[in-house]
Amino acid sequence: MHPRNKGIEAYIVSVSDQQSAIESPRPKPPRRLGLSGKLLLLTIPLIMIAGILIYVPSIANFHMNRLNDRLAAANTAALVLDAAPRGMVPDSLSRQILKSIGARAVAIKMGQQRRLLASDDLPPAIDRDIDMRTMTLWSGILDSFGIMLERGNQAIRVIGPASGGAQFIEVVIDEAPLRQAMYRFSRNLLLVSLGIAVLTAGLVYLALHYLFVRPMRRLTASLVGFHENPESSAYVIVPSRRGDEIGVAERELSDMQRDLVSMLHQKSRLAALGLAVSKINHDLRNLLASSQLLSDQLASVPDPRVQRFAPKLMRSLERAIAFCQSTLSYGRAQEAAPDRRMVLVEPVVAEVRESAGLASDASIGWISAIERGLSIDADPDQLFRVLLNLVRNAAQALESRPKGDAAAFQIRITGRREGTVAIIEVSDTGPGVPARAREHLFAAFQTSGRPGGSGLGLAIAAELVRAHGGDIHLVEGTIGATFRVAIPDRPVELHSVRNERARA
Repeated sequence: MHPRNKGIEAYIVSVSDQQSAIESPRPKPPRRLGLSGKLLLLTIPLIMIAGILIYVPSIANFHMNRLNDRLAAANTAALVLDAAPRGMVPDSLSRQILKSIGARAVAIKMGQQRRLLASDDLPPAIDRDIDMRTMTLWSGILDSFGIMLERGNQAIRVIGPASGGAQFIEVVIDEAPLRQAMYRFSRNLLLVSLGIAVLTAGLVYLALHYLFVRPMRRLTASLVGFHENPESSAYVIVPSRRGDEIGVAERELSDMQRDLVSMLHQKSRLAALGLAVSKINHDLRNLLASSQLLSDQLASVPDPRVQRFAPKLMRSLERAIAFCQSTLSYGRAQEAAPDRRMVLVEPVVAEVRESAGLASDASIGWISAIERGLSIDADPDQLFRVLLNLVRNAAQALESRPKGDAAAFQIRITGRREGTVAIIEVSDTGPGVPARAREHLFAAFQTSGRPGGSGLGLAIAAELVRAHGGDIHLVEGTIGATFRVAIPDRPVELHSVRNERARA
């Protein structure tokens, strides 16, 4: 089998492998906690933290208000007890007054004298003093949690401002009733906070689920489905009218998926084309070879009419064979890496002229302006292919022009060196490249509209030049068409230079 046939078949096999790799289902990853679950787990602790931040100042404020209420009730009782003559208030009434305000004793200080207004079963010692005149929020928080964490029933003396001319008032109360009241307040606040937290978490969850989780699920489902079957447009997401980032992501994803579907369809058509070419190429080349042998025999017939049409028939067969070769060359999966070395340009240009059939064609002028001794760091075979494609394109462009002055049909090749870059230009005096063909000039199967063009010559030349790290482009503002090829020399590694000098 011809090596070029092997190349196109290798290309088809590689495309088929890529296609099967895309179509083969991949094992699904283990199911993990989804975005909704993570969002719910994140919302619950945040609500709990907010509840704690509300509870701490609330219990401290309840503790301080409770003590202030005791001081206010004690001030009212002190007014009654202080207004009555000494000894006129019975002990039973004093105990009843103390019980109503929840205290064991009430005392006031006026001037340098402290007066006990009423008492009932005073403890032998006071366990804690709380001065409401100097209490701050922080100290109230510490005192409230200190009372809640203690056990037993200790005696607390609460000091606060007094009404009238007294300096302050003192109230002795039990700690246990205050603690129980704080527990009840904490329980009620906890129940209310839990209800608010559950309602808030539910509302936040539903809002975030509707605004973010559902659109993200649409995006995820579209991506997963498109990954399983990228050639089907059924999984292309339909973008919503949202103007935020999710809407932008949906629109960009939709455009990207449509572009990929179109590109994959084009790749499939090209793969089918390569398969068809590989099937018919062998028989076609045999038929063309047989026809070429017959045309060679016809060239020896002395008939003038045969002598007139035989050269044209031979050139047509040569072009058909060259077209098959160029098609198969481009169909290979990848060009071989260039085997670069310093090559003289003039012998390569002379071989290109002979291979293109221009050495014996007097109708097309040939001008070679190569600098004397110009060498280029390139693969000689690939450089020959690049120049041959450019020269053949130039010859076809000249053949498409109406017949006129033969001196106007010229192909010119110039070569020079600019520093470490070798530049070769191939120009012709043809009609030039149409404006509509310049946009995809170096794309495969994009012809300039000339009859018989394959649309592969420039694509092959561009691929080989880029493999050398060079550049090829159409020079603007010239008569006809001028293509400039620039190939830089490879950088020289310093250690290799030192080793060569050492060996020398």
